[in-house]
Amino acid sequence: MRDFRDIIIKPVITEKSMDLLADNKYTFIVDKKANKTEIKNAIENIFKVNVLKVSTMNMPGKTKRMGRFEGKTPSRKKAIVTLKPGHKIRIFEGM
Repeated sequence: MRDFRDIIIKPVITEKSMDLLADNKYTFIVDKKANKTEIKNAIENIFKVNVLKVSTMNMPGKTKRMGRFEGKTPSRKKAIVTLKPGHKIRIFEGM
């Protein structure tokens, strides 16, 4: 079994993800191979909260150009985690 801290890579801090905080939804970049059950268990064990729902989406890498050279940004997996009412994750407070 993988360590919980290997599944959750980093939180997503954008204007859109901050608007979701009003609905008690938190956004994270997660490991591409992680499933919803692993993500739920990782969030519950790391932050000591109760998870109600997990939505995941695969974000493909974008093609970027620098002059005549073309490259690609890495693809990633994003998870939107809905917590039960009354639960909060402290790293998002004050933003």
